[in-house]
Amino acid sequence: MKIFVPGRLCLFGEHSDWAGTYRTINPEIGKGYALIVGTNQGIYANAKQHPQELIFQATLNDGSKTESIRLPMKSSVLLEEAKKGDFASYIAGTAYQILTKYTVKGLEIDNYLTDLPIQKGLSSSAAICVLIARAFNQVYNLQLTIREEMEIAYLGEITTPSQCGRMDQACAFGNQPILMTFDGNSVKIEELTVNQELFLIIIDLGGSKDTQKILSDLNSCYPVPKNKIQQNVHQYLGAINAQFTKQAVAAVQQGDAQLLGTLMNRVQAEFDRYLIPACPDQLTAPKLHRLLTYPALQPLIYGGKGVGSQGDGTAQLVAKDRKSQDQAIAIIQRDFPQMQALKLTISPQSKVRKAVIPAAGFGTRMFPATKVVKKELLPIIDRDGRAKPIILKIVEEAISAGIEEVALVVQQGDLEIFQEFFQAPPKAELLAKLSPENREYSQYLQDLGQRITFLVQEQQEGFGHAVFCAKTWVNNEPFLLLLGDHIYHTQEELSCAEQLLAAFDQQDCSVVGLTVMSEEIIHKAGCVTGVWQKPNSLLEVSQLYEKPDLEYARANLHVNGMPASDFLAVFGMYVLKPEIFEHLEAEIENNLRYKGEFQLTTCLDRLREKDGIVGYLVKGQYFDVGMPQFYWQTMYDFYRLSKSS
Repeated sequence: MKIFVPGRLCLFGEHSDWAGTYRTINPEIGKGYALIVGTNQGIYANAKQHPQELIFQATLNDGSKTESIRLPMKSSVLLEEAKKGDFASYIAGTAYQILTKYTVKGLEIDNYLTDLPIQKGLSSSAAICVLIARAFNQVYNLQLTIREEMEIAYLGEITTPSQCGRMDQACAFGNQPILMTFDGNSVKIEELTVNQELFLIIIDLGGSKDTQKILSDLNSCYPVPKNKIQQNVHQYLGAINAQFTKQAVAAVQQGDAQLLGTLMNRVQAEFDRYLIPACPDQLTAPKLHRLLTYPALQPLIYGGKGVGSQGDGTAQLVAKDRKSQDQAIAIIQRDFPQMQALKLTISPQSKVRKAVIPAAGFGTRMFPATKVVKKELLPIIDRDGRAKPIILKIVEEAISAGIEEVALVVQQGDLEIFQEFFQAPPKAELLAKLSPENREYSQYLQDLGQRITFLVQEQQEGFGHAVFCAKTWVNNEPFLLLLGDHIYHTQEELSCAEQLLAAFDQQDCSVVGLTVMSEEIIHKAGCVTGVWQKPNSLLEVSQLYEKPDLEYARANLHVNGMPASDFLAVFGMYVLKPEIFEHLEAEIENNLRYKGEFQLTTCLDRLREKDGIVGYLVKGQYFDVGMPQFYWQTMYDFYRLSKSS
């Protein structure tokens, strides 16, 4: 299992999580509100079962490996380790919480990459706890929701001496912004949608602060204020914070960067006014304020504020656009060399994180070339002039649409060659002859490979069977399904995959990509009919049929409003809800085959009957490279279209 957990950035509402919990003692305290988003940086890991131990190998930000942590999966040992308060305590504490609630064995986790700044207000410890909870969940198929993973991670961290608040584990939600409301022991989470990209910058100020001192001084103002300073702390963390955070939620959802930056400026001024007197030695923060008011940055940003417990730890800025984001980072690197600046781009969120690409066929139609090379590895010339294997273009189509993880379903005998292409450096002799540009591209392939999981289809029993091999990996999430022998060219700003994901987000049901196909070749494709919801865009599907003969297609599959000789065929791209696996499993268990194989189309039709399916007419072209008569034409057409766009 490949797992990524980002850091957590509190855009608004620092300290309101623990302040809101005091309502159990003093109900006059205002509720806490916090606007949270995951960072673009985080912790990457591979996880697999171990019969009896919890093994964790960490990679630090500088790329160096730490000594492996090895703990027996015994409650008493895990609890004792958790109480020590070091790095291993977070791992042990979360594993302890899992072990007290579920029947599991051990785990072996390789944290192969960490690009999240540690101890900089971005909840790196919480990310580790979420990583452990998620690894157990996925490896042992515990079917925990994100909320449940988050709760396990929180309980795991407070098993240690950490004084974390309830907002820290919000990193479990990834890059999607959420609003958290803290009312005593109750925590409400509202997932937010973003309509437009927002360009932020996170800056490690290179200073120092005593977080425990800040928390101690501010907590001493609760539960009942004893003087004016303490009353001000209550007022800021209560009513003032509620007002600003609710306004910021609207700004984020509307994609209003200018309003978001203005609110950050105002909330920082109010924070300084109301909270600095309660802890002046830590919250005065000269480095923070010098950065926020630095003249050279002002034309590039709308505003900014401190992060986390505040003080001279971390800052956040709202850039005016992507170019301004880059320019502001360059200025910080030039004029504040002790500081480290990172990008945080908040993008419109799709509900789909994973893609499945079956690539386990024999490629019989491309014989004899496929006697020596997989059809998915046949080359195509891309717009940049590079000769790329077809499978690389398909993976890039998925990644460009915002997909986080990709599974390739392959034959056991082909596993090594796919792994070598995506995850291994070139052999030394070849590497030595590569240009610097190609060496850099080789590293790009390996980085891409970190997002790819290989699943083995033991017996090649059809397209539906290949998709079913991804059931455990998909883990009850919607997923993008791409064919392993189709490449795509969009006619819009959005890629073909992005168009389909947008349709899924709007319709909230499974979506099949469609294209117009003439009657001469409809017998070679899956065919769809139905009623237009939006003319020439969205179709309410009433039937799917695999490779119909022309007589059946004319009688049953024609769509009103289209020329008599045209039909709607499958584009080679789907976004499917996980319920598809129920229908695939039923066909496999009952040995229901079509032309000797388990097919996807029949299961899609059953999914349509139960949950409904929408067809989306993709504004683009697909190229079938699985047949010789199409492959040679693709070599010319795809490059020509790519160069002209």
